[in-house]
Amino acid sequence: MITAVDSNVLLDVFGADTTFGERSKNAIRTCLSEGSLMACEVVWAEVAGFFPSSEAAREAMQRLEVTFTALTLESALLASSAWKSYRERGGQKKRVVADFLIGAHALSQSDRLLTRDRGFYRTYFSELQVFDPTETKEG
Repeated sequence: MITAVDSNVLLDVFGADTTFGERSKNAIRTCLSEGSLMACEVVWAEVAGFFPSSEAAREAMQRLEVTFTALTLESALLASSAWKSYRERGGQKKRVVADFLIGAHALSQSDRLLTRDRGFYRTYFSELQVFDPTETKEG
């Protein structure tokens, strides 16, 4: 099983978040035991910004066994359709197109998405299987 991972879960782990860090770490372990982890360029860019260097970010992602998988044209166009739907429903600037790219990438190029932002992705990518680390037991 291929699991795309969202920035929020990775930042929980890398930042040792006191609320979500342990659950996110456990969810990553679960996903790795069931297959592999990947992230698109949007997630890599968001996460890398929290490290002192690009090399430090690359090493951290490699330690977690997160591979880089770029968006395909089909994923980008799917994100565009979801973004358009959001805007037509009256969506404001609360959501940036990056969120739609992450969702479309996961739907088109993986089996599920590991994220804490389940409501958004379930609304705009209803066919996407979402794995929320906060819905599992700690420890």
